[in-house]
Amino acid sequence: MLWALPLRWSRWGRPGVKTLATAGVFVTILWNLRFFLNPSKGSGEDSKHREPLVILVWEWPSEQVPSVSRDVCRELYGITGCQLTTERQLLHRADVVVFLHSRLQPGRDRLPKERLPGQNWVWVSLESPSNTRALSEWNQTFNWVMTYRQDSDIFMPYGKLVPNRSATVNIPAKTNLVSWVISNYHRTQKRAEVYKNLSRYLHVNVYGKANNKPLCKDCLLPTISKSKFYLAFENSIHRDYITEKLWRNSLLAGTVPVVLGPPRANYEQFVPADSFIHVNDFGSLEELATFLKTMNSSRYQQFFAWRRRFSVKLYTDWRERICTICMAYPRLPRGHLYPDLQSWFNS
Repeated sequence: MLWALPLRWSRWGRPGVKTLATAGVFVTILWNLRFFLNPSKGSGEDSKHREPLVILVWEWPSEQVPSVSRDVCRELYGITGCQLTTERQLLHRADVVVFLHSRLQPGRDRLPKERLPGQNWVWVSLESPSNTRALSEWNQTFNWVMTYRQDSDIFMPYGKLVPNRSATVNIPAKTNLVSWVISNYHRTQKRAEVYKNLSRYLHVNVYGKANNKPLCKDCLLPTISKSKFYLAFENSIHRDYITEKLWRNSLLAGTVPVVLGPPRANYEQFVPADSFIHVNDFGSLEELATFLKTMNSSRYQQFFAWRRRFSVKLYTDWRERICTICMAYPRLPRGHLYPDLQSWFNS
């Protein structure tokens, strides 16, 4: 804002030449002072900040690469100022480069030859430490991590509850007690041991490739929803590792999850305490089986009280996951490298 400058008028009713010159010098001083006090105004750095953040996905997580040529973050998810690309020739323009661990090969021949100044690299994984190999290859490589862990630089859960008040709670009709969908069955896993012992006391309807009863994509939820309880057993037990087995197969399907994973307190950071049953709540699997078989209708309905306040949001589209980097970008640390990625992930 420029202060008003009193002008001395000549006899023809216009400012004199000397007065105009003085005013011109004063305005110039004020204009230059504006940039001195606010150096970022109009600077190249500020102009760059106003440009879309360019996120280069080095290799797309899925075999089928969707189109990201449009402003997909804004059009699909309302996230502005974010440009996704899979074109490696744009590496020199990228603010962030994303690397999915499952697409990385041992050795560094698949990575860019060098990192540009100010460019940040993100390591991404949805798998647990038990199913993640060769992490020691990537020490001192990545600036940020993006995983299901809450302490990640960019938190990427499998799902979450979002506020959504509802006057009614609709529970799908039930025709059987317990179901389980399993594709990869390994006897050495904890979930295989628990299932084997639990099935001694009650019948479990088992679906999936491991039991030669695969379910089509559109058959999954309707089939599971007919069960009162679902075995949301994780393939490995790690902090925050709570996958679609809880979010989609249980809560979204309209059945009560019986969970095997991190401790109950960890689950309660994500969902209400009265929305699930934890295997560890019982002294034995026989006690758990008895609890499930003898539960009355009133007690059962209490497990769905959360539906009056929340609904389930799943994260299944990799475009949405990667767009969230732009939302987190302003608060992310700069100039940091993970010295020992394996130690961090296994902690």
